[in-house]
Parts: sequence; structure tokens; C-alpha cells
Amino acid sequence: MAVGIFDSGLGGLTVLDACARHLPQVPFVYLGDNANAPYGVRDADDIYELTRAGVQRLFDAGCDLVILACNTASAAALRRMQENWLPSDKRVLGVFVPLIEALTERQWGDNSPPRNVAVEHVALFATPATVASRAFQRELAFRAIGVDVEAQACGGVVDAIEEGDMILAEALVRSHVEALKRKMPKPQAAILGCTHYPLLEEIFQAALGSDVTVYSQAKLVAASLGDYLERHPAMRGPGEVPMFLTTGDPLRVSNHATQFLRRKIDFHAA
Repeated sequence: MAVGIFDSGLGGLTVLDACARHLPQVPFVYLGDNANAPYGVRDADDIYELTRAGVQRLFDAGCDLVILACNTASAAALRRMQENWLPSDKRVLGVFVPLIEALTERQWGDNSPPRNVAVEHVALFATPATVASRAFQRELAFRAIGVDVEAQACGGVVDAIEEGDMILAEALVRSHVEALKRKMPKPQAAILGCTHYPLLEEIFQAALGSDVTVYSQAKLVAASLGDYLERHPAMRGPGEVPMFLTTGDPLRVSNHATQFLRRKIDFHAA
């Protein structure tokens, strides 16, 4: 009954932690492609091949359902995987869907025409690859009209987090928020479009101001996954052993993961 969670590195641990709290009965298998992180500066073909390899490894570990906790992978690889590669008995879901459901206050299966929503000015903070893909804007346009999205590519933030340099990461966040505000002085909402960024949610909120609603993905994804598994219980795979896997150095990754989640995490070689 295992469910897989894939990320380019450690950011997806924010999603895993929320999912494990929301669904304590489900064993999760986490795979971080730390050897190839960050994905945000890679081209689309490279991201696709790395993501496909990671998802296959999770299928091999007994997962029939995999969550792409990496926004870059969701933006650059998900649709292509679903159309050209995914086995008929497997499913791969991205992390944009719960965000857009929350922002537009409509369920994903609602296929009615796009309509006006309460939020008109949205700031999107994401990796350069996610920003370049315009995947968030494309999906949002199917469901809402009249929403102005200003995207800010947050170069360097993921690298700093992966290296454990949170002082640098916080400084970069403040710099990127300042750059965004020069383009959109008064956003009503902000999307943290990378699963690394919830580790710095308080810094984003402080820099943006208390009047800006910050949407962070982890809890939204966890609630959406719970709903999905209720509707599709057969997608719980045959695996029963929770695992943490990495393509990087297991000891180094374990130490950083333990620091982030503030509990002991033991990674093993993928």
C-alpha cells in the first residue's frame, strides 16, 4: 500500500512530512535525486529523463502512485510522462493541482468555463525552469480569468538549502521578494512554487507583509492525496516498507534531512 514521493533533493520532505501526518497508516517511499539537484537550472529534456528514472525506481519499490513533489519536474516532465510513458496501471500526480484548487476555490474535476476569482494579483516564486515553463499560468488559465501572475525566478535558493546554508537562503529570499515587488508592488497572494520554499515560509511572509496570503504546498498536497486515495484505493501499491532513498551520499543527505525535519532520518542508496 506504499505511495512514492519524488523530489530533486530535500524539498519534497516538506510534502512527505505533511502527508505522513495526514495519512499515518500509509507507508511512504521517498526518493531524492540529490546527485543531480537542483533541477531548476536544467533543460526540459534533462529534467524529463531524470524524473522518469526516479519514478521508475519508486515503481520498483512497490509504489503504484507517485507524487512529484518537485515543482520543476511537475512543470517540465509530468504531462509528457503521462502522455508518452506512464504504464496503464500506474499514476503520477503533480503538486500544481492542489495549489490551483485552493487559489480558484474549485475542484480539479470542475470543467466549467474559466471564471473570475477573488484573487487578482498573484506572485509566483519558483525555480528558473518552472518559471520558464509557464505551466502554472497555463493550468490556472483553464480555470480562472482576470488573474495577473507575476513570476520571480528564485535562483540560488534551492542550492543554499541543499547545502544547509540557511543564512544565505534567507538573504536570497528577501532579495527575490524585493525584485518581485518592484514588478508587482501589491500582490494579494503569493505561491511558493517549490517544495523547498516552505522551509523559509516565515521569511517569505515577513518580506511580503502580513496582508499577503501565502500558499504553501505541503498541507494542500497532503489533503488532496487523502481525497485521491479515498476515491482510488486501488492505487495504493503493494509495497509495505517505508523508505528514504537518495542518489547522493546517504550519510550527508541523512544529516541534512535530520536538520530540516528535526527528527532522525536515515537515507539509503537508491
